Formats: sequence, C-alpha cells, structure tokens
Amino acid sequence: MNPLFLAHGSPMLAVEQNEYSQFLKQTGAGLAPDAIVIFTAHWETEAVTISSKDDEYETIYDFYGFPDELYQVKYPAKGSTKVAALVGQLLSESGIPVAYDTERGLDHGSWTMLKHMFPKADIPIVQVSVNPYRSAEEQYRIGEALRSLNVQNILLIGSGVTVHNLRAVKWGQKEPESWAVEFDEWLIEKMNKHDINSLFQYEQLAPHAKMAVPRAEHFVPLYIALGSGNAEEAPKVIYRSYEFGTLSYLSMQF
Repeated sequence: MNPLFLAHGSPMLAVEQNEYSQFLKQTGAGLAPDAIVIFTAHWETEAVTISSKDDEYETIYDFYGFPDELYQVKYPAKGSTKVAALVGQLLSESGIPVAYDTERGLDHGSWTMLKHMFPKADIPIVQVSVNPYRSAEEQYRIGEALRSLNVQNILLIGSGVTVHNLRAVKWGQKEPESWAVEFDEWLIEKMNKHDINSLFQYEQLAPHAKMAVPRAEHFVPLYIALGSGNAEEAPKVIYRSYEFGTLSYLSMQF
C-alpha cells in the first residue's frame, strides 16, 4: 500500500467533476485499504495529534463564501481507535510526542478528496495534524516512523499542495507561471534522485521556494508521505496540473 501525497486544491473539488476529480476516482477504485491515515494541512497543532474515535465524524466546513451546495456535502466516515493507537505507538517508539483528539471532525483537507476516492465512506479514517514549524527533516522522520503501515494495508495520505501562495494566484489563467513549474521540477528531480539532504534544505536550494511556500502548512504533508514511502523505490508523479497560474495539483506516490 504505497503512501500518497495528494493536492486537495479548492474546497469546490468536492462538487466539481473535472480531470482531477476523475483522477481521484480512478485512484480510489484501484485501492482497497483496511484503513486510511491522512495528514491534513488544515489541522495544525504543536504535537502530532491523532483523531481517536470509532463513531462517525462530523463534516467540518472550514471555509466561507462558497456556494450553498458545498455546505450540504456530507462524508459520514467513521474513525478507528485501534488504528489511532497503532499510529501513536509507532510515533512514540521513534521519540515523537503525540496527543489524541476524540472530538474533531473531518476538515476539507480530507473529505473533499476522500469523497471522490472512496464515495461509500466505508473505510475507517484516522486524521492527523501537522506542525508547519517543524523542520523538513522532522516532517520526514514523522513519515519514516510510520513506514510499517504500508505492509499492514493501511493507506497513508499527505493532503496538501506543493505550490500554495494565494496572493500569487492568477484568476482565470490556464497556463502555469514558470516559477511554479520550476519549483515542482526541482522537487521531482530531488525525489527521483533520493537526494534527501537537498530536500531538507529546500528553503535555501529550491528555486522560488519563498514564493511557492510562503507558509509551510500545505507543504509539509509531502515530506511526511515521502518519509513513509519505500526508500528503495523511485517516487512516481501520478498527476500534475496547475490552476489559476500557480496553484499546483502535483500528486505523488511513494
């Protein structure tokens, strides 16, 4: 069960039918995980915090100003305290402090994509927070601690965006800005070469890093997913496009 980094884009993804939503449907149709562990850019805490519940999640509408139909969408997936405990154990054994949350629902970093991938909402979900202030290496180590999930048929997803600068979007523009493409190209090249040390120093080495990642909450799920992957396999670009000139939909399998 190879870990994935998936771009969650706009909340409108939940109700749109486009090339990317079709990709998500096809990806989900080819997978049959026993559970899903998803690190979402829209849940930030200091310690790694793990949703721990067995009952149904509330669908959180953590956005405003969108069409009414978006606020009618429900994703009634259930959690798994058993899988949450496993995730916590693996992280703790690697010296990573954890906390548990029994109340929080699924935010749009999770349900907008999962609705397309697993529309029956019949797979247990464990949602996990991110801390954008940890270093790139620390993010990678979080993923590394969870590598054994792959052989237990548990799908790990990092939900974020590589190029995410809402001040730089070009509304209505279909062609991507060159700087956004160059940043993604650098990431892909370093991942393909397993040049982890350069990736840890992306802020200093990657072209246009400050433009692409003005704040790291959407970026760090990539490093968590990368760390959880098979270090002996080459990462795969499984989808790539751009919206509004700069918003990247680069998605990876590790």
